[in-house]
Order: sequence, then C-alpha cells, then structure tokens
Amino acid sequence: MKKKLELLAPAGDWERLEMAVAYGADAVYLAGTTFGMRSFAGNFSPEELKKAVAFCKAHGVDAHVTCNTMPRNDEVARLPQWLELLEEAGVTAAILADVGVLALAKKYAPSVKIHISTQASIVNYQAARAWHDLGADRVILARELSLPEIAEIRAKTPRELEIETFAHGAMCVSYSGRCLLSNYMTGRDSNRGACAQPCRYQYSLVEEKRPGEYFDVYEDEKGTYIMNSRDMCMIDHIPDLMEAGVDSLKIEGRAKSAYYAAIVTGAYRHCIDNVLAGQPLDLVWRDEVEKVSHRHYSTGFFYGQPGQFTSDARYIRDWQVVAVVESCDENGLAVASLRNKFAAGDEIELVGPDTRPVAFQAPVMEDMEGYPLREPRHPQMKFKIQLPCYAPPLSFLRACRENS
Repeated sequence: MKKKLELLAPAGDWERLEMAVAYGADAVYLAGTTFGMRSFAGNFSPEELKKAVAFCKAHGVDAHVTCNTMPRNDEVARLPQWLELLEEAGVTAAILADVGVLALAKKYAPSVKIHISTQASIVNYQAARAWHDLGADRVILARELSLPEIAEIRAKTPRELEIETFAHGAMCVSYSGRCLLSNYMTGRDSNRGACAQPCRYQYSLVEEKRPGEYFDVYEDEKGTYIMNSRDMCMIDHIPDLMEAGVDSLKIEGRAKSAYYAAIVTGAYRHCIDNVLAGQPLDLVWRDEVEKVSHRHYSTGFFYGQPGQFTSDARYIRDWQVVAVVESCDENGLAVASLRNKFAAGDEIELVGPDTRPVAFQAPVMEDMEGYPLREPRHPQMKFKIQLPCYAPPLSFLRACRENS
C-alpha cells in the first residue's frame, strides 16, 4: 500500500459540497462570502459555513476555507472577526496568500492549519521553506511547475510541510492566475474571483490608419484564439504525481456545476484508489472526466511547456443531466428530480457514488400520484422511475447530447 494521497474537491455551494463528499473527496475547499477568490460561486454565509464544516466532520472530510484575496486596508480590519469564526467553526485549514493574513490567522485562529495559496506563486524550495518558517503547514504550488521541479521542492523542504498541486481543471494564461486583463477590459477583478475570462475571446488586429477594418490573425477558417488555454487533466498520471512527492491533488472548479464536482471527484477517487491498491486504472472511471463540460485537455506544465492551443475556446459538452436520484429502494424503483427534458424510450445512463455507469432505455415513468408519465415536463418536478439497479441518492441520469 502506497502512502495516502488526499483528494481535494471544490465546494462552491451546499449542493456541490454534498456531491463532492458523496463522490469520495477526502477534503473540500470552500469560501465564505468575503475574502475568497471565487465571488461568482454560491459560497457560504457565516451560519452556512458552520453547518458545512459540521457536515464535513460528520463524514470524515476535512474543510479548507479560502481566504486568499489580497486584502486592502479597510478589509484587514474585518479579518480578525472572520478568522475567529473559522476557529469557532472547527475549519481544518485556511488557504491564504498574504503574509499579513498569515500573521493574523496565527493569532485569531491558532487551531486552523495554514495552507499557502497558489496565488503566492511558489516555484522554488526556498520560498516553500520561508513560508514553512512563518508557520505554514502546506504550500499549494504554482501551476507553472514541472514534475522534476516539484520533486526537487519536496526533496529540499521539511517533510512535515505538505505539498498540494492542482491536478484537474481550468488553466490560466497569466502567471499563477494573477491577471489584470479582466479588470482593464470589463472592470471585473480577476484577483477577487470575478474574472470575465477575456483571454478566451477571439481577437483581430486593427491598423491605425484603417479604423473599423478588422484583420483576423488566421490559424484556420475560424480565426485564432491567441491566449486560449486547455484544461488540465492528470488522471492518467497519478503515479507520477505521487512519485514527485505530492501530498494532495486538487480539482479546480468552485464555480462549476454540482454534476462536475461529483463526476470529476468520483473519477479521481476511483483512479487514486486503483493506484494505491497497485491496480491498473479502471477505464470506466477514467472516461468519466470526458463526460463533463470541459475544454480540450492537456497535462499542463508537468511534462514541460504545454504550448498554445489556438483552435477554439469552446467547451466540449456531450452529456447532459436529465435527472437526479433522490431516493431508491433495493429493487431500483427511484424517486428522481427533473433537470432537463427526456422521455420514455430515450437512451440514458445512470451513474452515482460507487455506481458504475449503466446505459438503459428510459421506461414509462409515474408521477407522484402513480399515474403513467411518458415525459416529465416541469423543472425540478419529482417522478418515479424504474432503474436497472439500486442507485444511492445524488446519482445522476444523463443523456448523450452533443454540444448540450
């Protein structure tokens, strides 16, 4: 048995938290309504945060709370109260990037571990050591590092200092995600979680003396996306990450859907377990990362420069959730909640926590009064459906629908 490898999943709101926990996360990272880097995620009020941490503890899952913005003077005055809340709630770790916030955390949240955010751009062992000397328990490395660089950082830092790295999700063309392009173009601050992702836009050139005439910078017939980046996917390379000395694999995506949080977490859970047990990757679970909305995948900087991707900025969306299972008896008779339209006779697929994907043809269903139902029509409506096997709550019914 190899050493334990933490799987850290995103929890942007309560639904995504439940999904991440149900689908196998060892830890989740979430945010309050202030001081976090994803202001567009649902996030948690102070009372909700306490409930979220209690929920995690009840399921044996660690709760990491982001506090990784660079606070201005007026915000610093409010930090002690926020940090005291994290201490009171029993949060496992605070994710931060500012040395002043670290000093306050040590004073006002002494039981909370300190994790240094990727926003701190740690790319060498000396920086990692310095943060450790200041009291950090973990460093979250910059996404621009290769596996040999990570291995050297591991070899030249104290063993008690944990190393976390992103293993899956969106990349950024700006160094460690620190960008002013969105601020300049839209007024939305990328370093406070409101990035408009202008790097994904399609651009043309305009010559000074020819105003209004736009010249495409051609890569193909669609034009070019000169700052576009692919998504990271390291699910095929978990042994290499472990060999480099990584303690925690992080899935990006607090602003993404509950379905994304569930499916990607479940896929990495099973593949990590395969590796820890000395077994080959089960391709059924590996293929699950292809069934969420994503851009074209790459292995980031782990094996060297990934190069530009100039073809397009579109998401690949070939699967759509049609319903979520709320309850199910041992014979597979389930109560489900509608998410997108489907009808009896459609080819659909069932997948859930520890439930391998099963394809089947949707049968005639029933409404909650027991009347036959060929097509549930109202969003969130509950209905009964006979599944091919037992499915735990929070399982999904999905349909293959290209560009859905």
